[in-house]
Amino acid sequence: MGEMIRQALLEAGKEEISPATELFLYLADRAQHVHEVIRPALASGRLVLCDRFTDSTLAYQGYGRGVGLDLLRRLNQVASFGITPDLTFLLDCPVEVGLSRTAQRVVDLKSGEKREDRFEREKTEFHEKVRTGFLKLARSEPKRIYVLNASRSIQDVHDEIKRIVDRALLPNSES
Repeated sequence: MGEMIRQALLEAGKEEISPATELFLYLADRAQHVHEVIRPALASGRLVLCDRFTDSTLAYQGYGRGVGLDLLRRLNQVASFGITPDLTFLLDCPVEVGLSRTAQRVVDLKSGEKREDRFEREKTEFHEKVRTGFLKLARSEPKRIYVLNASRSIQDVHDEIKRIVDRALLPNSES
């Protein structure tokens, strides 16, 4: 269910979606994902890795779209059932670098045509606001949010993430 909501949002074509509609659809997706996947995994004692969570709502809908951060925090609390990540990795790079990587990634291999989602069609200014928002969030919670220079090689970023995770999971190890 959550994936269907997310796909509808990302593939809405050129249809304009109001910021409120976008927000509530993302929150519905999150609530469903937490209900179906995250809570059961945590209840069974498993580790959970998640690509994007409540910080993304603050960055995209708050800093990017201008929705009030206090309201977003309250809504995130409801949609996430109060779950907060122990570690968050912000893979940061200049907006131009990120957009050029995305442009390379969005070409459909079968048809050769470009398949951008709604966020990839946004202006550079929007992406700058989102990046600024993520960096502000990281400064406000430096013990949880690690800012990694994503302009480096994939292997270098991987190695740094592994070191941080190992240190968090195995605090007495020499990793």
